[in-house]
Amino acid sequence: MQKEARQSAVSVNAGNIIDCSKLSMRFGNITALADVDLQIAYGENYGLLGPNGAGKTTLIRILCGLLQPTAGTASVMGRKLPDRRNNSSIGYMTQMDAMYADLSIRENIRFFASLYGLSGHDREKRIDDVLEITRLTDRQHSVVSTISGGMKKRASMACVLVHRPRLLFLDEPTVGVDPQLRAELWSYFHDLNKEGVTLIVSTHIMDEAEHCNRLAFIRDGHKLIEGTPAYLKERAGCTSLEDAFIRFSEVKQ
Repeated sequence: MQKEARQSAVSVNAGNIIDCSKLSMRFGNITALADVDLQIAYGENYGLLGPNGAGKTTLIRILCGLLQPTAGTASVMGRKLPDRRNNSSIGYMTQMDAMYADLSIRENIRFFASLYGLSGHDREKRIDDVLEITRLTDRQHSVVSTISGGMKKRASMACVLVHRPRLLFLDEPTVGVDPQLRAELWSYFHDLNKEGVTLIVSTHIMDEAEHCNRLAFIRDGHKLIEGTPAYLKERAGCTSLEDAFIRFSEVKQ
């Protein structure tokens, strides 16, 4: 256990898909991020764990090229932001459903596929594939405004996956879904990770964070510590991530 903990504490120094240095973001008098350093390797399943308002979504939006940081630098896939040439390789599943309510599930997926340059037979074949993956084939012609919240989550996932992203940002992906669907989504996330897709997952659900290879505890815009779930719990001298987060938060205060 101690050997694993020591290894888990070592930062990833080579082959990084994401590399941030002293990243900061202010909105007026509010500091959303403060001097965040972050290195994430290709193929990782990396979690951002913290309460609502901790800065997780702000960090993700910067890494997606949607926000320009106040200070610091960030690179994604070897390109320094705000270079957006990586966008075709990135998928971003937001907290809120980003679909057109008056279109069907398939029409929404087709719209997102077109944004990424897919067309013709290749586009329709890829839509069929993600509908099958998300188990929505039988409901593909249902109008989004008429489907359940859990089905909207699956439809959102299909929209994000249709262009085969290499880097997938999942911002609170299972909030508001039932335990069975949460388990199904995480099973699929693990399958994607095994296929080489890098996952960046934000969550405030402690047991969900256990699915990640490494975690960063984030509070009030600060990265408190990072490591594997086992390492973080051992460092804090406790058996749960919730207790570990509380203890590191107290140290920061």
